Amino acid sequence: MTKSNVYPVNDKGGNNSRKKRIIFKTVAILLPFLVLFLLEISLRVFHYGNDLELFIEARNHPDYLVLNPAASKRYFINESFAPTGNSELFKKDKDDSTLRIFVLGESTTIGYPFFHNGSFHRWLQYRLMRSFPDRQFEIINLSLTAVNSYTVLGFAKELIRYKPDAVLIYTGHNEFYGTLGVGSSNKIGNSTRINRLVLLLRQLRLVQLLTNAYEKIKNVPAPGEKYAGQTLMQRMVGEQQIPYKSKLFYQGVNQFVSNMNETLDLFNKNHIPVFVSNLVCNDRGLKPFVSISPDSIRFPGFQKNLALGISAYDQGDWESSSRYLQVADKIYDAHALCNFYLGNLSVIQGDQIRAKFYFTRARNLDGLRFRAPSLINDTISKLCSQFPYAHLVDMKTAFEDSSAHKIIGNELMLEHVHPNLKGYAIMSDVFYEALKREHIISPAKEYEYCFRKLLQDMPVTTVDSLTGIYRISRLKSSWPFSAVLTRDSIQISTEEEKLADSIAFWKMNWAYAMDVLYNYYLDRNDLPKAKTVMETLVLEHPTDAFLYNQTATIDGKLGNYEEAAFYFGKAFAISPSFADAKTLFVIYLKLDQPAHAMPYLNYAIQNNASNVNFLPVKKYAGEVIGLKREFEKDSTNLPVLNLIATTYLNMGNKDGAAKYINKILKADPKNKTALIMLEQIKKG
Repeated sequence: MTKSNVYPVNDKGGNNSRKKRIIFKTVAILLPFLVLFLLEISLRVFHYGNDLELFIEARNHPDYLVLNPAASKRYFINESFAPTGNSELFKKDKDDSTLRIFVLGESTTIGYPFFHNGSFHRWLQYRLMRSFPDRQFEIINLSLTAVNSYTVLGFAKELIRYKPDAVLIYTGHNEFYGTLGVGSSNKIGNSTRINRLVLLLRQLRLVQLLTNAYEKIKNVPAPGEKYAGQTLMQRMVGEQQIPYKSKLFYQGVNQFVSNMNETLDLFNKNHIPVFVSNLVCNDRGLKPFVSISPDSIRFPGFQKNLALGISAYDQGDWESSSRYLQVADKIYDAHALCNFYLGNLSVIQGDQIRAKFYFTRARNLDGLRFRAPSLINDTISKLCSQFPYAHLVDMKTAFEDSSAHKIIGNELMLEHVHPNLKGYAIMSDVFYEALKREHIISPAKEYEYCFRKLLQDMPVTTVDSLTGIYRISRLKSSWPFSAVLTRDSIQISTEEEKLADSIAFWKMNWAYAMDVLYNYYLDRNDLPKAKTVMETLVLEHPTDAFLYNQTATIDGKLGNYEEAAFYFGKAFAISPSFADAKTLFVIYLKLDQPAHAMPYLNYAIQNNASNVNFLPVKKYAGEVIGLKREFEKDSTNLPVLNLIATTYLNMGNKDGAAKYINKILKADPKNKTALIMLEQIKKG
């Protein structure tokens, strides 16, 4: 057997060929992505499309952030519908002493139709500012009109990194007709997953380019042409009838469950307390918008009995009305309007429990779903019980407790879901108490601003109040309210009414109107109303020291020295100055509060911008502090009171001296030292 020679085969060329094919295929696969990436970068470099980040740097305030006016455009297929929201500044770098609260929701949450100081978060802001005079609060309302839980979830994902101490949520009424809702005209589809994917892609400039190109090719009519004369509310409605417990109904509820579950899970994982309110709406004062009638063949006699029952009701024949409507309800119990009338009859008959049952059922059966069905509130309650950091805020019970027959009606509601000013005040109170209950805030008893005082003092101008009324009047005159509500009559004659009309109907912006209003009150020397305008502006711009100063100055002119000290103190905290320090220590000494005066005295001495020697004043103030401590040990020690009065006179503080002279003379009317000092004060 011969041995064959085996020669090695050189496969180097074949390996190289395979490598080249792999590289070629890889490049072929990656090249389109590279082209798309470069195109995306180019579009961003040339500033095409919208930056849809949640926050942007505030103009003229490089250390602050603010809600991006374009952030909402990600959620609106028709971007012309997209609202801009509030412009509320907060620091890029959060101070350790600052309590930061974000607010998420829809039109009720942003304070429609009042906005500004009518919204519940501004009532809350004012109360916190007064209850914690030495603490800073940042309450940033990210709510928008015509949105729903998609926006709540989207915004929640982005605000986590900004270190909120708490998040407040009020949402659910817009789940069907808010943008991307299952019944909305502004939607992609009914799949929550697909909607979320599209929302993610819409942040890309390339997707924005393709969307704009598609609309031009399709020749989509301009919003002004297609929706001429329609309110935003009407424009957002795609499905005017969504039957109770239908497939579309449950899709809307499931959409809410999915988005809110992810939202609360997100906050829970990041250990951020979130306060979720259940929903309130007008059950007793608003007829259902759409009642879906049954087939007359399957349910004979229903329409006849319904008509007879309503006719008898209108004539005040409650007994006959009840009889006919009960028959109609037995034939077919899913008619919204029939249940609404049965609710009214139950109120008349004094049966509160049955009335609530019928009114609730009427709302649930309403085919036009502008009011959340009961299932949404049930969902909120269940979700809050599943997450340790989620807290249920029982707004519904609070509103019922303040309503006739414990059923929410026109006492607190303007139309279907938006509260009046008292309603927004109650909303703020319920959230305030929830924050207290979970120890997010712990107000000292001596400083806490009670709800009664809040109702009395909250700075809402007449113009803001009227503007809300005018907006609602316009809404009530349009679809779908024109069929179920009567429009309020409006008279415009006073300056406040003219300004409110101009704001409500976009003839003048709010900021300019406030400036006009302020000068109008000043010209008439109406300082209390001028102060209300300034306090309104303080809440609108809580980082502006000038506005606090202006408010304090008015208080000084009015003789409200406690208030003046409060607002000068706020101005000083934002922007310390010698002038404010001097004013503050003078006011506090005038008010017989030398301990409060001392920090400002020290600042004035260290930053003395005048030739005045403040060291004697500091010496006298220190003596008064010591003497007051002695008097606290023995309230019958008149010589100590004499010394305090004398010391105040020595520093030129006649108001402080007079206070103690009066105390001495009350105890000893013939006290010679006190009488001599009193004579000195009178002589001036």
